[in-house]
Amino acid sequence: MNGLHSIPSVERLLQSDQAKAWINLYGRPLTLQALRLTLDDVRRRMIDGSLDMPPEHSEILTQAQSHLDAWTSPTLQPVINATGVILHTNLGRAPLSAAAVRAMQLAGEAYSNLEFDLSTGRRGSRLIHAEEILKRLTGAEAAMVVNNNAAAILLALSALAARRRVIIPRSQLVEIGGGFRVPEVMKQSGAKLVEIGTTNKVRLSDYEEALQTPDALVMRAHRSNFRIVGFVEEPSLQEVVDTSHRSGALVLDDLGSGALLDTSAYGLAHEPTVQESLAAGCDLVCFSGDKLLGGPQAGIILGRANLIDRIKKHPLARAVRADKTCLAGMTATLLHYLKDEAEREIPVWQMISMKQEQAKVRAETWRDALGQGDVVPSESTVGGGSLPGETLPTWVLSLSVGNPDTFLKRLRAEKPPVIARTENDRVLLDPRTVLRGQDDALLSALKAVLKP
Repeated sequence: MNGLHSIPSVERLLQSDQAKAWINLYGRPLTLQALRLTLDDVRRRMIDGSLDMPPEHSEILTQAQSHLDAWTSPTLQPVINATGVILHTNLGRAPLSAAAVRAMQLAGEAYSNLEFDLSTGRRGSRLIHAEEILKRLTGAEAAMVVNNNAAAILLALSALAARRRVIIPRSQLVEIGGGFRVPEVMKQSGAKLVEIGTTNKVRLSDYEEALQTPDALVMRAHRSNFRIVGFVEEPSLQEVVDTSHRSGALVLDDLGSGALLDTSAYGLAHEPTVQESLAAGCDLVCFSGDKLLGGPQAGIILGRANLIDRIKKHPLARAVRADKTCLAGMTATLLHYLKDEAEREIPVWQMISMKQEQAKVRAETWRDALGQGDVVPSESTVGGGSLPGETLPTWVLSLSVGNPDTFLKRLRAEKPPVIARTENDRVLLDPRTVLRGQDDALLSALKAVLKP
């Protein structure tokens, strides 16, 4: 207790060169908070007897620095994805193209014509941005961008099916990421859910029976994150559309992953494309912007102009609208498709189209730089609720370490963190998902953790 008078004052510590530097870097209020919190902890420890005398000034300043670092370090930070999962939901799904990043930066750092008509000098609409490119790419009559695909479905159903019957097969009542379930989203819109068929068997007659009652909308939810195999039956989308239209019902197709390119051209199963849904006659098509499309998080609604117009005017449209940076990034991403350069410029398609030999050469370069490890064949996955069960052949760097879990934890503590996976007690690093330009940082992290 007698040593309490030896605790330095806040003002004395503020006179140190280190504290003066903090004031320039963090500001005086935050610096004061850090010093006071540290001194309060010293005082508490001396009172309870766990500390006899105050620590040296340098130790007190070090503790204050740790507070400042913790308070000012962003929780969202870039990581190196060496898992081989291309659309890793937990790691932010699709990384953006350089053009998309530049477009978002320009939109964010300056004023823009987000809702200003440059030709008339009057207020405009943000809903026009990206619409013309989407129409040209897909042939849709109209389009709209919102903040994610769940919002797109909720908005479309709220505008078109509130208090109306929405027919959907039981096999399509799926749960998407984060525990959100399609039936719950549908009910939130005010729609009256009508389940048809069974989990594994849905026939056209099920649709026909449900459509005998008027005032119905038919919804198809593509099973983009799981498969049903075995004793199954389901009519084609074209058959569903034709049957629905004969009864005067609209068809809403929830495609989920939003492929604009044919995935079968890259050795994967065929993922239904947006263009195919529109060609089948769907009245509306909804999909994500940050999955196979490879853009920022967004939900896109395409379809008949009169329906899109009703959706745009619904009050919920304002609550789920996309912001200026999203619209800028989405426009830049869509331009890659329009200019036939998606495979070259969009990271997701760069990864999907990477040849096996390219992955092997890169993994061998890592091995040689580290002086250890084996290059072995393995498999990458698309992930992100797209193409379930589908894999791409790859080569990985395989490391034998004492404790794989501890090794992965130490990799995650590096700057930037490295996320890898284990298999048969070995750590695997897949070149397919390590972005161009990240090799040096990856190798630096590996060398630090491998150091004896």
